[in-house]
Amino acid sequence: MTKTTAAPAQKVDAALLRVAFILVLGTFMASVDATIVSVGIDTLAHEFDASVAGIQWVSTAYLLAVVTAVPASGWLADRLGGRRVWLVAVGVFLLGSALCALSWSVPSLIAFRVVQGLGGGLLPPTGQALLARIAGPARTGRVISVVAVVPLLSPVLGPMVGGGLLAVASWQVLFLVNLPIGAAAVLLARRHVPVVPPTHRRTPFDVRGAALLSPGLAVLVLGLTEVAHGRTLPAAVGVTAGLLMLAGFVAHGLRTGGTPLIDPRMFTRPPLGAAALALLVLGASVFGTTFLLPLYFQAGRGLSAWQTGLLLVPQGLGAAAGSVLVHRTIDAVAPRTLVITGVLLVLAGTVPFTQLDHGLPDSALAAALAVRGFGMAMISAPVMNIVYSRIEPQQIARASGALNLLNTVGGSLGTAALALVLQTRLDAHHQHVPAAFADTFWWVVALALLAAAGTTRLPRTRPTSRP
Repeated sequence: MTKTTAAPAQKVDAALLRVAFILVLGTFMASVDATIVSVGIDTLAHEFDASVAGIQWVSTAYLLAVVTAVPASGWLADRLGGRRVWLVAVGVFLLGSALCALSWSVPSLIAFRVVQGLGGGLLPPTGQALLARIAGPARTGRVISVVAVVPLLSPVLGPMVGGGLLAVASWQVLFLVNLPIGAAAVLLARRHVPVVPPTHRRTPFDVRGAALLSPGLAVLVLGLTEVAHGRTLPAAVGVTAGLLMLAGFVAHGLRTGGTPLIDPRMFTRPPLGAAALALLVLGASVFGTTFLLPLYFQAGRGLSAWQTGLLLVPQGLGAAAGSVLVHRTIDAVAPRTLVITGVLLVLAGTVPFTQLDHGLPDSALAAALAVRGFGMAMISAPVMNIVYSRIEPQQIARASGALNLLNTVGGSLGTAALALVLQTRLDAHHQHVPAAFADTFWWVVALALLAAAGTTRLPRTRPTSRP
């Protein structure tokens, strides 16, 4: 048996940080765009003379396109190379953004949001996998700790940027703002991001798996969206059909002699199974809270999108501070220690929101948000480091797609479940908003406790170098 040793620390030099900055621009566009547009839903409904239920498809269509694109990211990167796929994804996202700004009706806007979502769905997993391949196992943790903070900042930056833009410009700017960022990312990537060759394995595309997985996820997310809107029959049909298709995909993945789009057996191998559970629950908690907090500040306190964004700033500051700590300690501290500490901080930062009906001052809410942000930054980067540092380079692209997919699905599950709980509590409290939100946040606490239980299965030791 070959003995493994702790991976020696390697310097994260300026060239690697430059590559990380360039690749994170794609994730920044994709994550912030969703929250920017959500702020402008009311404006879009007014401009197109559409109902709220109809215009909500602008957000739903984007999410469906994202979950459709993510499963294919690993195969595309293996076949064509991560850099090429990333550049194409940025181009598709920019094309969709430009077309959205040219929309003349709600159906056209929805169609163009699908184009945008297909590109946006490929950007985070492809960028993360490409960065992990370039950095190598010994530097992955520190560099991922820098880029992982971006999705945590999107709930803060989105409402502020969206509210500020709508205050001074027309709705088209919600989409045009992506063009200069994306153009800069493409130019910089072509110059500074090295080419990582595709894997030598020329596996055929898993057509049957794609026909089951991507549509199954899209139908499931659509059903969960209907749950959030209180439409019982479409929700039941969508959730049932989606789960059946996903079950069919799992059966196909276990039986096929080829390479499935996402191998279900991958989640039975440590540490990916425990990491997947952690990211699934984290997605439910983070995205669910991202749904609840702006809604409470705007519906419960009557604040504008801009004011809501300002109140969420402490969470972003906490996330930035947490990422600095993780960057400095991720190679010296066991990943499980960081992750469990982060989950406990998220739990501690969530408990005060269960007391919203007691008139908590803004200072207490700001402190709780800062603690939550700090804790969230201590979870995602160490979890991804655990996976990327312990699997072969040829498997990174598919593992990245799987982890991003679970995080997105977890977010959809959490949002739908918490929306249903919130509506139930509003009815029970006769529309007394603070009490209903306080009850709903107890469910967020339960998600954090579930995440804490799952993280105990993560590895106790630091990553080891490959023999």
